[in-house]
Amino acid sequence: MARYIGPKSRIARRFGEPIFGPDKALQKRNYAPGQHGVNHRGKKSEYGVQLAEKQKAKYTYGVLERQFRLLFAQASRSKGITGEILLQLLETRLDNIVYRLGIAPTRAAARQLVSHRHITVDGKVVNIPSYQVKPGQIVAVREKSKSLEVIANSLQGFNHQKYPWLEWDQNLLAGKLLNIPVREDIPENIKEQLIVELYSK
Repeated sequence: MARYIGPKSRIARRFGEPIFGPDKALQKRNYAPGQHGVNHRGKKSEYGVQLAEKQKAKYTYGVLERQFRLLFAQASRSKGITGEILLQLLETRLDNIVYRLGIAPTRAAARQLVSHRHITVDGKVVNIPSYQVKPGQIVAVREKSKSLEVIANSLQGFNHQKYPWLEWDQNLLAGKLLNIPVREDIPENIKEQLIVELYSK
């Protein structure tokens, strides 16, 4: 299986950002991993900077190279700003929506909940993490799964006002995608223009 399952702190330290959420290891050792990480001052080439930005986006959203390339191709075919559309496609993946709704504490946990058939879209079980949620669709916790401890713990104290493009119903444990988020509302620190430049070469 090609998905990265190694230490997440190592990846976060490589980019110098907590891309997987709060990270104590990154706070203690805010430098690149490896024996030369502390003293490494090498200057990246333009290509290196662009590649790093693409890798950061892939790790952040848990997407493999082939999936990412297909999403970029879809974004470049669409009308509008390619980089912004790419981020919107990543944001409206089912696993990311589950994470943004607070149903899961991380995107990896959200992906697992979807794969294990705990999530429904418009009342039907969907077990494909890459499923593209459309505005107006309702993403909910399956009736049989509402008592799961991991979901209850994740939802406890979660601020559902953080994302204006999502609406949450605590009684039904269901959320609705109101609209496609605009770039200003997407909190990820990703310079999408660098990714566009990389793929345009």
